[in-house]
Amino acid sequence: MTGSFWWDLLLGVAAGLLLAWLALLVALLLARPRGALLREAPRLLPDLLRLVRRLAADNSLPRGVRVRLALLLAYLAIPIDVIPDFIPVLGYADDAILVIVVLRNVIRRAGPDAVRAHWPGTDNGLTALARLTGLDR
Repeated sequence: MTGSFWWDLLLGVAAGLLLAWLALLVALLLARPRGALLREAPRLLPDLLRLVRRLAADNSLPRGVRVRLALLLAYLAIPIDVIPDFIPVLGYADDAILVIVVLRNVIRRAGPDAVRAHWPGTDNGLTALARLTGLDR
């Protein structure tokens, strides 16, 4: 095998990773909440993390829901993100969007009552969460 083969392989892998990253970035942008709602997410983050942890530990929820929530917690815990956190504003937007997307899915699968039962924050916070996730519809 020549040196050219390894460079071609390296470039191919790098191009594939870049395309996968761009696809994930586009998917996050398409799934994001519209308008001012995304600005509410950072304010809710501590309550959202407690909610996700409580829902993930609830054995009465379907296993698939708990697995999604556990994977979300793992993603939030690892330092590697789709958009690095050191980028102002956008760095944490991918985390907020992902939390919202997963919670939308949890609400569809587990029902809004499970989210309401485990919500650790204020009523105003639950109202904001309802707007972010579509729980109020």
